[in-house]
Amino acid sequence: MKRKSGPEDFSFRPFRNLKKIIDVEAISIPVPESERVKPVCPDDEELFLIEMRGVREIKEFRQLPVRRKGVVPALKKGLDSEKEVLKTLEDIARGKQPIRLEDTQEYVEWTNSSDGYTAVVARPLHEGRFAVQDFLDLHGFTTDEAQVEVGAFLRISLTKGLRCVKIIHGRGLKSPQGPVLKEALVKSLSGRYRKNVIAFSTARQCDGGLGAIYIMLKQHRVRKK
Repeated sequence: MKRKSGPEDFSFRPFRNLKKIIDVEAISIPVPESERVKPVCPDDEELFLIEMRGVREIKEFRQLPVRRKGVVPALKKGLDSEKEVLKTLEDIARGKQPIRLEDTQEYVEWTNSSDGYTAVVARPLHEGRFAVQDFLDLHGFTTDEAQVEVGAFLRISLTKGLRCVKIIHGRGLKSPQGPVLKEALVKSLSGRYRKNVIAFSTARQCDGGLGAIYIMLKQHRVRKK
């Protein structure tokens, strides 16, 4: 009579040695990435200490001579500049130092660039390198009278073939309206009469300075009949 087979009698039993495998080999279960502990990076101070391991101090370098540069405060420099300016103005007022007319607001200079002349022409004119051949004094004239006088003077100068002339216009210091004659003269020379003018500039101090103007005229050829 055959015996009935139970569960232990099955020939295929794949998990028979599972407990032994777990106990002996200690199988590790993978940890999720979110639960993993990330390594801590050292800060700058820790990195410095790591790199400085084994470094020894040189006692001779503990005290080194340091040469400090002298620093001048900006305020002191500004005060020195102000003193220099005041000293210069004082010397000019006392006549110890000549004033540079081209550095003043009253200085005028103009070149007829439309005819191809460059600005360098006016500077030697101001320096007096051209001899003044005739002059006109506008003191005592009104603006309208001065315009007439200037027109006549320039026509005569051009007819004579003069190259450099001077017109004294004054500084207008006593006029409540300022240098009216000077402004009208500058406007006329650079406008109405520009076709006959090469350049003009403030005269030298000995020739009237800020109250006069040198004018360089064009030389027109006379056609022969």
